[in-house]
Amino acid sequence: MSFLIKTAFQEVANFIKPATNLQVTVRHKARKVMANANPGGNAVAKHRGIKRQDGSYAYSGTILATQRKTRFHPGLNVGIAHNGTLFAMEPGRVVITCEEIDPDFKNSFVRKNYTGREGHLIYKKHFNIIPHKQHDRFVIKDTI
Repeated sequence: MSFLIKTAFQEVANFIKPATNLQVTVRHKARKVMANANPGGNAVAKHRGIKRQDGSYAYSGTILATQRKTRFHPGLNVGIAHNGTLFAMEPGRVVITCEEIDPDFKNSFVRKNYTGREGHLIYKKHFNIIPHKQHDRFVIKDTI
């Protein structure tokens, strides 16, 4: 009886044991490959430029223009932020003028933006705010 059990276990073991020349192949999951519609990414636009047009009304703190370099310059009652954004410091009418500038080329910021333009006339747009209520800081010194 034990001989029969022993031979039965040997037959089962031989049946389960793989052959020596057996190759194992594995099939992986098939993936769908699609072309990218935006190979450069989907960057959001910055929308830089003039925000308030000439003649419009701006309240204090209103952003007048955004820029990367010094494309626009601050004038009367207009401030400039560290990133170049121009904003109104007092409420009033926006006036955009084109004026000649005389940059100081000793300044590193000026050298970065105006390199190669030394000795040239440079005209830039200036943003000015004309307040509704005029101030009385001016005094008449002389009349003609």
